[in-house]
Amino acid sequence: MRNKLTAYGGPDGGDGGRGGHIILRGSSQLWTLLHLRYFKNVIADDGDRGDKSNMTGADGKDIVIEVPLGTVARDEETGKQEVEILEHGQEVIWLKGGRGGLGNQHFATPTNQAPEHSQPGEPGVEGYKILELKVLADVGLVGFPNAGKSTLLSVITAAKPKIADYAFTTITPNLGMVEYRDGKSFCIADLPGIIEGAAEGKGLGHRFLRHIERNSILLFLIPADSADHRREFDILLNELREYSEEMLQKDFVIAVSKSDMLDDELKAAVARELPQHLPHVFISSVTQLGLMELKDLLWQVLNDNLQK
Repeated sequence: MRNKLTAYGGPDGGDGGRGGHIILRGSSQLWTLLHLRYFKNVIADDGDRGDKSNMTGADGKDIVIEVPLGTVARDEETGKQEVEILEHGQEVIWLKGGRGGLGNQHFATPTNQAPEHSQPGEPGVEGYKILELKVLADVGLVGFPNAGKSTLLSVITAAKPKIADYAFTTITPNLGMVEYRDGKSFCIADLPGIIEGAAEGKGLGHRFLRHIERNSILLFLIPADSADHRREFDILLNELREYSEEMLQKDFVIAVSKSDMLDDELKAAVARELPQHLPHVFISSVTQLGLMELKDLLWQVLNDNLQK
């Protein structure tokens, strides 16, 4: 410190402010990452320099990025998962701002009472990052393309997925709320169809399988006109196993779609082909056959999960 009244004052250099953080915040009002499409270069402000009279510099302004629930943040180079946002209002510092430097007041000693050096601030963190949204739903619809998943979703929920008679009509997940008895409801997701080799990336591959990780129940939809019902189920199950063994820890329910074309004798024959340890129900989205029974079954399994 130097002024007209003090020729040799003590050190009075203030500390520098930290750099701004980049923060992820969960929002239940968002459903996609589309609002970040043009928000690619994110640079937080530097902290201000320390000032005389031991005044600490202001911290850099933080940047808050709002994301939908179910967002996973990864490092592009390593692929390592860094952040997972699951709750509304949850805030996580994704990239920390550099720490502010120390003013010369920290370096005064009995033998050096007027140090002329300070500690510089730390540089900020840089990196290329990836934000990925995984669907949060109670029930995930699993099946081959054209198994009737989108039709079922359109009938039991208010969702309006694209429906057509060709493979991969659904190329992005569709969510719908199923109204149950007494005003209760649960969320169901129509996911793009699996094909053999999906775990290796064929078809829609990992773009599809990653969304199944968050569903507590997997509803396997197998059409009544399938050439081999058990083989179709085994292929679906194997693709899940190849992707992650954790998939096998979920609860499975089987629904045989398009069952309006089956009589009682054929239903019994199909039932014998299916795994006996898994619950199954025969449904038809067109005639509404078995849909209430399916809702009852899914609700029962969901409640069993909550009580575990």
